[in-house]
Amino acid sequence: MEINAKQRKLLEKNAQPLSPLVQIGGAGVTENQITQISRLLDEHELIKIKFNEFKDEKRDLSTEITEKTDATFVRLIGNVLILYRPAKEPNDRKFEKGLNELAK
Repeated sequence: MEINAKQRKLLEKNAQPLSPLVQIGGAGVTENQITQISRLLDEHELIKIKFNEFKDEKRDLSTEITEKTDATFVRLIGNVLILYRPAKEPNDRKFEKGLNELAK
């Protein structure tokens, strides 16, 4: 899913009070973490991931995580990645209405 600047700002605003749910440490990005991130996206739609290690490779790892979880890259701020993926059930989508309004 591609998002425009206004949609990105909306998601960033909603992500601001969130705490990172996943931390990337010394083991790097493992398949278990990818599974966990995907599950968390199913539950929350919008999540933060903190890079405690691999700070030099965080851009490449962010791309890898985004592709493997079929998520939308929102922003990489410092060492924190923000990802978005709409809920599978339309009734569970928290941000869809606002994103659709800003898509115009």
